[in-house]
Amino acid sequence: MGAAALIVAAGVLISRILGQLREIIFASLLGANASTDEYVAAFAIPDYLNYLLAGGFLSITFIPIFSRYLAEDDEEGGWEALSAIIRPIAIAITALVAIGWVAAPQIIELLFPRFSADQIANTIRFTRIILPAQIFFVLGALFSAVQYTKGVFTIPTLAPIIYNLGIITGGVTWAIVGEASPEGFIWGALSGAFLGNFALQWWGARRVGMRLPLRIPWRNPVLWEYLLIAFPLMIGQSIVVLDETFMRVFGQFVSEGAATELNYARRTMLVPVGVVAQAAGVAAYPFLARLFAEGRINEMKRTVDKALQAVLVLSTIAAALMAAITIPIVRALFERNNFTPDNTLGTADALFFYAFAIPIWGGLQILNRAFYARREMWTPVVVGTAATIIAIPLYAILQDTFGISGVAVASTLALAIYTGILAAVWYADTEDRQRLRRLLSRAGRVIPPAVMGGATAFGIAYVVEQLIDVSELGATTTTVVSVATVVLGTAAFVGIVVLSSGLLYTWLFERKGQPAESAGDRQ
Repeated sequence: MGAAALIVAAGVLISRILGQLREIIFASLLGANASTDEYVAAFAIPDYLNYLLAGGFLSITFIPIFSRYLAEDDEEGGWEALSAIIRPIAIAITALVAIGWVAAPQIIELLFPRFSADQIANTIRFTRIILPAQIFFVLGALFSAVQYTKGVFTIPTLAPIIYNLGIITGGVTWAIVGEASPEGFIWGALSGAFLGNFALQWWGARRVGMRLPLRIPWRNPVLWEYLLIAFPLMIGQSIVVLDETFMRVFGQFVSEGAATELNYARRTMLVPVGVVAQAAGVAAYPFLARLFAEGRINEMKRTVDKALQAVLVLSTIAAALMAAITIPIVRALFERNNFTPDNTLGTADALFFYAFAIPIWGGLQILNRAFYARREMWTPVVVGTAATIIAIPLYAILQDTFGISGVAVASTLALAIYTGILAAVWYADTEDRQRLRRLLSRAGRVIPPAVMGGATAFGIAYVVEQLIDVSELGATTTTVVSVATVVLGTAAFVGIVVLSSGLLYTWLFERKGQPAESAGDRQ
């Protein structure tokens, strides 16, 4: 599992770097304004259609089924199951795309009442361009699930890399050939989805032996088994999925360009979430599903504990660093050409509060998959839907009171409620609660070092801000100064965290009169 996590982490890291490069290029060419808000809004309908077929969860829903066939040494039955499932799924997503195409004008006008007539028209056109990509995402997810279950992680991790490369290529090519426009990025997204998420994953699944028998009855029992697993994910309106939609909808009420600034901040926050938590969750899930299928429940619980503890420690460190140097991070990434200093301040305000959601997202990635591996789909869905109901007034009140920061705070609070309740349910028994206390106690030891490191990094950024007036500098010099500040702050942060962790560890054990472990154990 550790080797798989490293492979996935490497792929996610490259993908997140490219995703960040995509946002940097987008911000440089287009900034944050009414036009970019159209681009952000264009993904609302496609994302939701994907969600209605549990597109984002197809790997999660199919892996337990395929794992059972492999555990019973019936691989041929697994291919028949895949064939029985993929046919109605392909028909359903195609039908939903057609419905979304026709209904796009009415839905866009309903979701974005603050948009002008031109913005509505552009958003409808962009939406219709990107809608077919959902077919590629949904079918490609099943091909990826096959590879995950067979223990192959490399090719599935290439999907988001190629997707981001497609978006970058489309946007840059459009700007070179004509004029910079969100439309180039939209066409690039469609191309990247076809190449990375569909064509490559079909090839990868074929490499591990995938076969799609054609003469499979339409009423195959495995289809109903799949629908029973996927149904809760289809009807549940989880805050995890709708969080991005809430960002778009409530962001429009803050100011022109605010939805785009929130998008930049949220995507930046998700970089460490993807590298740490998503990699751990994706790598752990097939193993958890296999352990459950084989009845090794205690081993499954220990695996969840270890993954959750590691993710909480690393994501807490990432959150402290990101919250400490939000302005230099945003300046280094985005502030040039059409992205103004005012855009920097708006994005940095949102990023500061989004940073506190990093450990929450981290824990959620592991806990959700733990329930899914046990085939308990209803628990995350019911809790997630309840969190969504609570989130709507939270977003409305906090956005109206605090503007762009309020939207980020509402997101963090809603996700915290969801994650906290899931943890309470997973660790419901007395023995489980004891394990949770030990887990949180161990993970919590990183908080004091992280806070001290964050304070040091913030101090460095503050001193640089006072000594150098970046408003008097050119774009290139501003970028250089900001990058230098991020590097210095990060170096100081790492040094303080490592030093204070060692001192705190020694102090704790000396106070308890216990011998300290070896350096290797401590590390």
